[in-house]
Amino acid sequence: QRVHVLPQTVLYIADAETFSGHEECHEHKKARKRNSKETAVAIEKLLPKRCQVLGLLTPGIVVTPMGSSSNQPQEIEDGEAGFALLFPKIDGVKIQTFHFPKEVKNRVIDENKFAEAGLKNNPDLRVVLLFGYNSWKSGATRFLHQIVNPLNEKSIILAGGQVESFTSLISENNNAQPSDACGVVGLAFSGPQIQSATVLLDQDVADERTAEAAMQRLKAANIPEWNTIGFMFACVGRGYRHYKTKRNMEADAFRKFFPNVPLFGFFGHGEIGCDRIVTGNFVLRECNDVKDDLLHGYTTVMTLIHLGSTK
Repeated sequence: QRVHVLPQTVLYIADAETFSGHEECHEHKKARKRNSKETAVAIEKLLPKRCQVLGLLTPGIVVTPMGSSSNQPQEIEDGEAGFALLFPKIDGVKIQTFHFPKEVKNRVIDENKFAEAGLKNNPDLRVVLLFGYNSWKSGATRFLHQIVNPLNEKSIILAGGQVESFTSLISENNNAQPSDACGVVGLAFSGPQIQSATVLLDQDVADERTAEAAMQRLKAANIPEWNTIGFMFACVGRGYRHYKTKRNMEADAFRKFFPNVPLFGFFGHGEIGCDRIVTGNFVLRECNDVKDDLLHGYTTVMTLIHLGSTK
């Protein structure tokens, strides 16, 4: 495709099977399994050198097919799928990628790294998308809490989940992590014009009526729907298994209330987020006076991010 605006930040998500697929090996006349690193490098070569790239592998994908934002979003739980979101330079918006690997020798997160990532001393921080990887590792959940807890403020939207692995973070490529290491990667969105809201669909949301009621709450936040992206981070235990074989339930409910907002996301191994609805003057309101519980299982987190008016 011809791209007339160069991307500055790219988020791509693919299911692990697609990414590691097979390629022809002519010398031996048979297909060999590609490794994730090879595919990641091939993708990065297609992008501008200074582009920030974050690539994730997950068990399933949520995607709005190309062509129109009003296309029907699809929950692809089985089979091969993937997508890439290319963000150009946007006036008044700063998007930063970050990576916090769990290091055996350091038990405390370096505060300076938080500040470098735009996650501390940043009054314009509005949204943080967070993704834990290799969450099965010992200490991974405790480490994720260390990252999430300082960000649990009502002025910031947090959303994301546990993925299988991350494959691209260009600044990391010269310093690759061991494949069984764990940590947290993500994107920080800063800018006074950014507006966002999020709702949590818990285990009680189990049919069309309750799914649509959740979307109605998100709609009530009155986030502008132009120049806006929807994200859906769902548990692998939801989808058609949770809704008694009915497929695409949550994506369809989203489309009913947001007919022109493209929806992207994944099915993962745990969710990060909570209810954060916006009041009329775009001040975030917490539903509880206590700190929100941000780590969940068997839930779906639905988030809207509005990047300001386009010129």
